[in-house]
Amino acid sequence: MKHLLAIDQGTTSSRAIVFGETGTLVASAQREFRQYFPQPGWVEHDAEEIWATQAATISDVLAKAGLRPADLAAVGITNQRETTLVWDRRTGRPIAPAIVWQDRRTAEFCEELRAAGHEAFITGKTGLVIDAYFSASKLCWLLDHVPGARARAVRGELAFGTIDSWLAWKLTGGTLHVTDASNASRTMLVDIANGQWDDELLALFNVPRALLPAIRDSSEVYALASDVVPGVPIAGIAGDQQAALFGQGCLQPGMAKNTYGTGCFMLMHTGTARVHSRQRLLSTIAWRIGGRLEYALEGSVFVAGAAIQYLRDGLGLIRHASEIESLATSVTDTGGVQFVPAFVGLGAPYWDPHVRGAILGLTRGTSAAHIARAAVEAIAQQVTDVLEAMQADTGLDLKELRVDGGAAVNNLLMQFQADLLDRPVVRPRALEATALGAAGLAGLAVGVYRSTTDMGARWAEERRFTPGMAGSKRQNHRDDWRRAIRCARAWATP
Repeated sequence: MKHLLAIDQGTTSSRAIVFGETGTLVASAQREFRQYFPQPGWVEHDAEEIWATQAATISDVLAKAGLRPADLAAVGITNQRETTLVWDRRTGRPIAPAIVWQDRRTAEFCEELRAAGHEAFITGKTGLVIDAYFSASKLCWLLDHVPGARARAVRGELAFGTIDSWLAWKLTGGTLHVTDASNASRTMLVDIANGQWDDELLALFNVPRALLPAIRDSSEVYALASDVVPGVPIAGIAGDQQAALFGQGCLQPGMAKNTYGTGCFMLMHTGTARVHSRQRLLSTIAWRIGGRLEYALEGSVFVAGAAIQYLRDGLGLIRHASEIESLATSVTDTGGVQFVPAFVGLGAPYWDPHVRGAILGLTRGTSAAHIARAAVEAIAQQVTDVLEAMQADTGLDLKELRVDGGAAVNNLLMQFQADLLDRPVVRPRALEATALGAAGLAGLAVGVYRSTTDMGARWAEERRFTPGMAGSKRQNHRDDWRRAIRCARAWATP
């Protein structure tokens, strides 16, 4: 059997998964790493720690699977997107902590860009809204705040990358500085019509070209690894949400998936046609294979699983994230509680960086279980906001929503999601869709799979959640949620 290794580098942990050529999970390994919050709204990672944990998981998973690097046909990389890193090309050391996608330190700069009238230009080129979420403003901040960084960047001494670029660099001992089209499209520096770095955008953000990695296809042999898995082709790269779209077999226009991770990310495949959103959703490159660009419409929810982590770590309501379902199902409803988990602002379709979290409707009868259930329901409410916007943009009537990610194991959440959407929610046998997508892209490049159709045919359903909520009750849920959003946004207004 040919084996494929997926490197799945996420926001809170590094993971490595070995798949067989049929898409069966052979073994997996995971290690968490530290989150740094130096100031309110700031989120940072230690890139060296990311590499150390990722390298360790690769060694761990090969030991679990009883495999050697020579047993691997290829390795694929998928990663937390937008997180921004700059390192020294000579030493390979980062010049500062990585600025995580959740970080809001550049929100004021983004407002200045908007006030200066750049929004239509930027959205027209990139498919993105002006927001601190994306890499360009983070990169500007690093160049302006790390002493000497801008001059060194101009001289070509520094390298910029999202985490995929960092991993590829480390795997090849500093010889490979690349990214793929899907990750590049999230930087706000790429014209997604052609998938290339754009001179006008680089000038607007004052980013030297010498910093930038080469943009490559999402499925091709980039190089052979020289570290950890020496001799194995690095053959697939995609941002985590695009990899999940691929792994879920959403290969035809109109098919959609939602990943329930630290945040929630819904992507709808739109084929070779980019959709210009009227609902403040994102048009993004899904992948580039054989030089052919394909696109997706995306709605990003910043806080999903992170809300459950907050109940565990911030409030101490649970000891383990897995306990949330039993606690939430111990009551029949939220007791009138609404939880708006806007810890780092609201993403699509609101794009309001100033909102903060709110728990509303508390009474003396409110229990930990009511708050837990409200947190679970809030995840589904945010996803429903996104789908409603997506359908308004495309005019497509979604037949089903394919789901993956850690929180997709929560049956209460999945059933409530189906009830709110009034559409089936389908959970696949392989919940590791992100890693499977990365492995699939790598396998496609080295001939393990003959075509994307060949890869997509391996998708299989595990459980289908059918909507069963009365329309009037669904409407009441939606009305209460919208009222809670209005209250949270009103509180954030100076």
